Amino acid sequence: MVINKANSIGSMTIVRPFVLCKISFILEEGFYLRLARYLAMTGAASRRHAEELIVQGRVKVNGEVIVKPAFDIDPEQDLVCLDGRMPAIEDKITLLLYKPTGYISSVWDPQGRPTVMELVKEIKQRIYPVGRLDFDTEGLLLMTNDGDFANLMIHPRYEMPKIYVAKVKGLVKSEEVSKLKKGVVLDDGITAPAEVKILQQNSRDTLMQIEIHEGRKRQVRRMCDAIGHPVIYLKRVAFSGLDLEGLQPGEYRYLKDEEVKKLLEMAKANKA
Repeated sequence: MVINKANSIGSMTIVRPFVLCKISFILEEGFYLRLARYLAMTGAASRRHAEELIVQGRVKVNGEVIVKPAFDIDPEQDLVCLDGRMPAIEDKITLLLYKPTGYISSVWDPQGRPTVMELVKEIKQRIYPVGRLDFDTEGLLLMTNDGDFANLMIHPRYEMPKIYVAKVKGLVKSEEVSKLKKGVVLDDGITAPAEVKILQQNSRDTLMQIEIHEGRKRQVRRMCDAIGHPVIYLKRVAFSGLDLEGLQPGEYRYLKDEEVKKLLEMAKANKA
């Protein structure tokens, strides 16, 4: 099902509700989970953010403050509280959103700019963006409440491919394409090799397809700047085999179980 929320723009305060009840689900007797992973499974935070919350002393287990993210719990027996409340485990969902320009890929923006959360207001689960597309970039953005899944998708070790179409200023020469393919030096180090194709060009601008496996901040824009061709327009058209077929800007769809399974298998295979 495709849902259109592109015209629902306005200010919104993000509230993260908690269910005040003991969490219960079927596990084998004696099954233990790391505390940080457990919080990620509830959707209260990504695993990395959950680790930060634990270190900050905001999490209690059976009434005792725990500051070690690696602390093991028995989900069937232990009572876990975050900021005095017990988060409930949610059904895991993942959305594929066609993010328009003019939105921040974040749950909240301190500058008051529109966020992608305004496009998914009717989703009851506490989802958040998987990685980021900057304010002026449109295209494919995953959103989920599954912290483990999100980590696999964005961590550089799993090398999940992302394909962009970039319109840049000027006529890009073959030697400049070669630089992008081999890797260019940025202020945070040299980039991994990229796949680059010239789709169309003239003396004024060039349209390129760029595939990368990293996820640095504004990476494609900085790569193009590094070869002297600033980006005019940028769109992420694909992510690890997924594309935007059937969607318009502001629309989204749920990923099918088999699509999620395929992404997880790809990440684990890339790590190996």
